[in-house]
Amino acid sequence: MILSTQEKAQLETLTRRHMAPRCVVQRARIILLAAQNMTIPAIAATVQTCSNTVRKWIKRYAQRNPIPENSDPQLADVEPPVSKLPLLADAPRSGRPDTFTVEQICNVIAIACEKPEDYGRPITHWTARELRDEAIRQAVVPSISVRQVNRLLSATDLQPHRSRYWLNAKPDPQKDQKIRTVCALYQQAQAAAARGELTFSLDEMTGIQALARIAPDHPMQPGQPVRREFEYERHGTLSLLAGLEVAGGKVQGFCRPTRNEADFLELVDTLVQAHPHALRFTFVLDNLNTHQSESLVRYVARDAAIAESLLGVKGKEGILQTQESRASFLNDPTHRIRFCYTPKHASWMNQIEIWFGILVRKVIRRGNFASLADLQQKLEAFVDYFNRTMAKPFKWTYQGKPLQGIASG
Repeated sequence: MILSTQEKAQLETLTRRHMAPRCVVQRARIILLAAQNMTIPAIAATVQTCSNTVRKWIKRYAQRNPIPENSDPQLADVEPPVSKLPLLADAPRSGRPDTFTVEQICNVIAIACEKPEDYGRPITHWTARELRDEAIRQAVVPSISVRQVNRLLSATDLQPHRSRYWLNAKPDPQKDQKIRTVCALYQQAQAAAARGELTFSLDEMTGIQALARIAPDHPMQPGQPVRREFEYERHGTLSLLAGLEVAGGKVQGFCRPTRNEADFLELVDTLVQAHPHALRFTFVLDNLNTHQSESLVRYVARDAAIAESLLGVKGKEGILQTQESRASFLNDPTHRIRFCYTPKHASWMNQIEIWFGILVRKVIRRGNFASLADLQQKLEAFVDYFNRTMAKPFKWTYQGKPLQGIASG
């Protein structure tokens, strides 16, 4: 066996690779020892294998195309992958004949891609066991194991046990304009406040549960976090209606057992009455029906000295006729009190949602509330605590362009 300098360097490098398969390293050593004119029995004893194995790999490697001695010497320093030394790899094997035909496999996959109810099964999605049963019942295959069905699903990257939500968003021709308007209000809020024009972000947090743990927490210890009792008692729910003053970051709000048209109007009136010297009010909010109500229209009309006879009748005519007509009236920039709506399915643009996230993390998630009154007291106490110690304007960088800005606090 005669090896070129580069072949010898590549084989020696291969024998030093820790991640190379053991059998390939053994074969490389056989070739290197054969190049040193060792006998076949001596090589077999050195690499701890039989003489027939040594003879086979020497014969196979002798059929190679030797690398010329005048090739690039720098290539000798490159670690060769096994694929570059095919003579050291296992020869292709026929393997066991396929158990299932291509047509049978395709039919099983086709069943997996259809709804179980199409086959008379009152379930929402397939499992491997039910796919197996259905394939056998349909005579697609005479028999198949659950494990084989799982292998077929894995090979085709199908996961019938999983699902993901998607939103069939209705087109909104004014979406871009609404985004620009809301972003502009946030960015200009502090300058507007200096002129006496206040901007608020409004919303309701509904269904806040008053949960009381049936046993006290176990205190934190070194290497062990606080341990909380798993079981709890329910004492009802409350809704928190809140408004965030965008320029200053302070929050005003109150708790109610309901979240209806009258409750929201009370929130708006509370914010207006709390700032008697303000020249204008702009409220950013989502498209909930109570945010575009008849009572809200009448409230704004009274403030703007618009006769109620000009408002029409809800469901029949005039400004009050439809939710769209009411929203258009409430969004009129000529009014002292204006409501600016986020695009549909974009309530995350409402900054009060950021504050609700803070409330959940700091009070609700690990809270223990003995009653509805206790829950209300702790929510209102946090509002006061937040205004005293944490309130500041949220830094709004979103510009309406995907991946070029985020809403952050």
